Amino acid sequence: MTTTTGTPGNTGTPAAAGTYAPRPGAAPLGRMIAAQAVLETKMLLRNGEQLLLTVIIPTLLLVLFSSVDIIDTGAGEAVDFLAPGILALAVMSTAFTGQAIATGFERRYGVLKRLAASPLPRWALMTAKTASVLVTEVLQIVLLTVIAFALGWSPHGNPAAVLLLLVLGTAAFSGLGLLMAGTLKAEATLAAANLVFLLLLVGGGVIVPLDRFPDAAQDVLGLLPISALSDGLRDVLQHGAAMPWGDLGILAGWAVAGLAAAGKFFRWE
Repeated sequence: MTTTTGTPGNTGTPAAAGTYAPRPGAAPLGRMIAAQAVLETKMLLRNGEQLLLTVIIPTLLLVLFSSVDIIDTGAGEAVDFLAPGILALAVMSTAFTGQAIATGFERRYGVLKRLAASPLPRWALMTAKTASVLVTEVLQIVLLTVIAFALGWSPHGNPAAVLLLLVLGTAAFSGLGLLMAGTLKAEATLAAANLVFLLLLVGGGVIVPLDRFPDAAQDVLGLLPISALSDGLRDVLQHGAAMPWGDLGILAGWAVAGLAAAGKFFRWE
């Protein structure tokens, strides 16, 4: 019997044996990662709670504390001190808080389990999530930079140092966020991520200078990733430092430890 193709009632042409359209099988790996990254980004930007954390809160803090003399930020314009810290807060809100909460609930509802059974490898899924975080951070940084310039910000320093700080900060917070999402229940992740966000907002040198804290507390707080990122960005953008190696070292240590722990202890279901 000859196999033909065509609409009912019409005579089709013989089809080659084993030929299907569209061709079955997985798409190229790069295309799968790109498609998943686009989906992750759309989901993140459509989530009102995530937008509150990633865009609205950092913007309000920047405008409020730059316009109202509430906190003594030292000599110079308040926005020169605040803008680097708010950029660090934006990175933390996306790479840590937002990613932890979203991934935690994806794990609870079985989304990660189903994605792990798809042709997309697990490492590629994490790569797509990381790409989504980076895209969101770029949008945040552009928006906050425009607002800071409108408020009179005058940054200095080496752009390469700023980029390196942001990349290492993203890696550090991503590792910690994935570790939390992959080990705690979704509700616990939601509570813990928001609590950590608030605590680091106050004690991480974002809007309150670390030298306002007792000496013993400064030594501990200075080792936190948010403190290293905000102080490093401030050293470069406010004081014109070439390369803040100490802060970069702290961020690199957190990045290696967090990503390694996440890779070892992350549970997919």
